[in-house]
Amino acid sequence: MAVKELTVFMVCFWVVCADAGHEFFSSTDQIAELYGKTKDLLKVFSQCADAENVETMKSVLPHLLLSYSDSENPEEAVRDPVAAYRLLRQMRNDLMYIVKRIQPNLTRCEEYQNELDSKIPQLEDLDGAASGLIRLQEIYKLHPEDITKETSLNADEAFNVGLVAYNEDKFQHAFLWFLYSLDRLTENSTTTEEELLRFLSSSVYHFGSLSVAIYFSQQLLNLDPSNDEARVQLNRLLHLQSNPDIFTLNTESSNYETLCRGEVDERISKRQRALSCRYSTVGGNPRLMYAPVKEEVEWDEPRIIRYHDIISDREIEILKNISRPQFVPICCLQLSRSKIEEDGESRVSFHRISQSVFLYDNPMEACVNQKIGDATGLSMETAEILLVQNYGIGGRYEPHLDAFQEENDRIATFLIYMSDVEIGGATVFPKVGVAVYPKKGSAVLWYNLLRNGEVNWNTQHAGCPVLVGNKWVANKWIHAFGQEFRSPCSLSDWE
Repeated sequence: MAVKELTVFMVCFWVVCADAGHEFFSSTDQIAELYGKTKDLLKVFSQCADAENVETMKSVLPHLLLSYSDSENPEEAVRDPVAAYRLLRQMRNDLMYIVKRIQPNLTRCEEYQNELDSKIPQLEDLDGAASGLIRLQEIYKLHPEDITKETSLNADEAFNVGLVAYNEDKFQHAFLWFLYSLDRLTENSTTTEEELLRFLSSSVYHFGSLSVAIYFSQQLLNLDPSNDEARVQLNRLLHLQSNPDIFTLNTESSNYETLCRGEVDERISKRQRALSCRYSTVGGNPRLMYAPVKEEVEWDEPRIIRYHDIISDREIEILKNISRPQFVPICCLQLSRSKIEEDGESRVSFHRISQSVFLYDNPMEACVNQKIGDATGLSMETAEILLVQNYGIGGRYEPHLDAFQEENDRIATFLIYMSDVEIGGATVFPKVGVAVYPKKGSAVLWYNLLRNGEVNWNTQHAGCPVLVGNKWVANKWIHAFGQEFRSPCSLSDWE
């Protein structure tokens, strides 16, 4: 392809909303999209280098391109959170190399400076991804060797994960990552043995494991006898009273974390197995006479209903595609960091790690509304706009209620699963001990309010982090107004 043709392509390719902002780690889809954009940029600069006959650049760029295979599906690569983390680091390094070493020497590519800067993953992305890996370890009780079975990390990558854990005061995980890094040190590593021993000693000191702390402090002194900091640290250790085992992960968990790991009480499982499924026309709806909905009761109190095959694969792909950035010369809605409502304000929170977008004025909204209205028998007139969400590395939504205890509250939640998830990603209800697993094309419904209009506290729920796979969901929150004759209120205080 000629440079001129590539230039036209890239100008069209990079036109996005100027104020949309970028955060890659909180959406696996955004990481996969960036993979394609990075590969295209490398091709453009390779063409520029050929056109300007810059020999040094002509040899470097093809080498960088080798790691971006045309046959590799980035959506498959980011199924593994460790691989997604490595990919983010690689793309940052490659794009930074172009900005610092290549672009200044290629006059024909000067126009891509702003575009390059906006697409480079920031250090906050790498830290956010590392924090996601640590969160997966905490919830699923994993050592570094467990989470890196499919994709291993080198010493520098592991060291950076350890630093994030250390800065979050998670000293046991920090220690285990530094130890993992130490085992993988090579002559090409930028991380040094002295750095690792210093952080190993400090981590285990803060954790309080006396014998291990003394060992690594002594190792540091053996490496550098003049290290006064290590000597002071060793003297401090003699006054430690506790000696917990830093190699054994804490087994204590909240009910939310236990459910995420699939540790469901046998009594709950036995009760679930006794529940029923059926074909339903929802009171004789004409549209369902020849194609009734497939209802499965996942739980009876609060009532949680799963609707199978509620949405087709084709409709799912349409919803996913219109949620992604639209490369048109006008500002558009696209996936961006999810927020929570707190004290009347909407803000980004550590408790919710995903990206989402409300699909305003979209033809698919009417189609999905029709399906939900037919399946549930509820009015969609006062329902909120459909919200599409994609989860990132270690992405999750901690336990919360969908109802706000206000007028015209959210009477029900309709959650559509737009992907299967190999491991993790369940929707769990900690107060009743129930876990509902994603199944592509299905949806679950529950009522957030009791029949008397009060909040049903048993509907507290959470989205578990994805250990393997990509999680896409779509939410429809249905409000109370308009349901007077479809879901009548009760006058009893206890209903």
